[in-house]
Amino acid sequence: MAVPRPRQRKLLAIDELLARHGRPRSDRLVFTNGCFDILHRGHVEYLAAARTLGDTLVVGLNTDASVSRIKGPHRPYVALEDRAAVLAALASVDVVTPFDSDTPRALIAALLPDVLVKGGDYALEEMVGREAVEAAGGKVVLVPYLPGRSTTGLVRRIRRADPAPSD
Repeated sequence: MAVPRPRQRKLLAIDELLARHGRPRSDRLVFTNGCFDILHRGHVEYLAAARTLGDTLVVGLNTDASVSRIKGPHRPYVALEDRAAVLAALASVDVVTPFDSDTPRALIAALLPDVLVKGGDYALEEMVGREAVEAAGGKVVLVPYLPGRSTTGLVRRIRRADPAPSD
């Protein structure tokens, strides 16, 4: 019998997530979400900061179809399975759960995290699910953005360095 690797135990479907971490719960649950396409230092520091805000960090991860609708047909650069595995390998991340909608509004409303977190490149008014979390007594936090660290900027630098890539 194969022993599941720790990161595999961190990957939960939405129904499993709600069964294990839904309300009522005894721990302080933190939720964030994103595409996390080409994980970089900005992502890692953001997730580490989010994790300090509670006992369990859940990362909602846009599916490939969702990323394509949001970012354009050329994205994601990295497939869902690989993005999820890399996120799950981070010590700061307790759970990764994919979602297929363009926003995690329904997931947030069902989970009602104690803390909802986004990066400082967002405004509080733009945070999807903020109203539901605050109405349930939760807190909304913006983690400061790490300047110069973004997937878009990284891809621009890569393209400038190699204008005619070949595989």
